[in-house]
Amino acid sequence: MDRAERGSQKWIQDLVNADGNLLAGMIRQSFPQPGAKEIIWLSPLQEDDFAEYRDRSFLDRLGLQEHAEALSRFWPSRGPQWDGLGRTTDGRTYFLIEAKANIPELISNCGAKSPASREKIEGSLQRARQWLNAAPHISWTTGFYQYANRLAHLFFLREIARVNAFLICLYFVADGTHQPTELEQWKGALRLQNRLMGLNKSHLKNLLISLFIHTDEIKKAAQSAEASTQRKAQSTVTRAIETIG
Repeated sequence: MDRAERGSQKWIQDLVNADGNLLAGMIRQSFPQPGAKEIIWLSPLQEDDFAEYRDRSFLDRLGLQEHAEALSRFWPSRGPQWDGLGRTTDGRTYFLIEAKANIPELISNCGAKSPASREKIEGSLQRARQWLNAAPHISWTTGFYQYANRLAHLFFLREIARVNAFLICLYFVADGTHQPTELEQWKGALRLQNRLMGLNKSHLKNLLISLFIHTDEIKKAAQSAEASTQRKAQSTVTRAIETIG
């Protein structure tokens, strides 16, 4: 996958690769558990061509490949493609990242055509709704399907795979590369999303972390990282010259 030039894909690539500590620090501030360990980002990494992972490959990336068969029973192939993946250094906590840069990206519908796939998806979404105590009469296959299937995979990891997983939803503020969205616009849209999905915010507590990151912060982190790289390169050249001399 190439480096993205705009939108949420650009910002998550820049955020993870320029200064992963910026994102890790924000997560630790919101983390529902004390003594949070250092976070290692596993995607999207520049040295891995900014690859994003789905299905069995996302479990492999997290080191959870033993749950691949259970995932195939839970969800059909071509499931969510994760914007980012991470885990703590002790290998006990896992992070799934979903990133958005504008409100229209929140809207999606289920495109599965196969009756068997559709049945599997609807059954798993129902289990996730029950787990979250969401309104049972509201369909999750239309309107906000992408968010719904991310919640379903969080349910899979926590309740079926029995691992300590969290969903990190990143909302980029003031994306000048495409369609800028301000903080209050995000908050209003997300309140409406949860209401229309029959979700109560209290049911997502300690499961999901929503972070609002201004793109200016990412630009500064990227500039700082680039300057640091240049200084290191210059230092290497200077030492080489001194050695020759």
